[in-house]
Amino acid sequence: MTLDSMPKDVRGRVVDVDASAIHGLRLMEMGLVPGAPVRLVKTAPLGDPIQVCIRDYHLALRRREAQAITVELSADEEEKSNSPAGPNQ
Repeated sequence: MTLDSMPKDVRGRVVDVDASAIHGLRLMEMGLVPGAPVRLVKTAPLGDPIQVCIRDYHLALRRREAQAITVELSADEEEKSNSPAGPNQ
């Protein structure tokens, strides 16, 4: 899953950053490196940009930049989304 398709307020971790993308190296310099915790905070009304929380700071990214970042949901978040009652238990 890429960062732009991550559900809101769900915690995850960065798995990979496409350094060949236009802004890939710059994103890595800003802390978006494999293993870093990440959470989608909110999306602008028209869908672009998105606000993410990476480590302890907030960052606004364009959707096309977020598509270069592969993430995985945290194990506890996956369990919540897969439970019969859904994510809001």
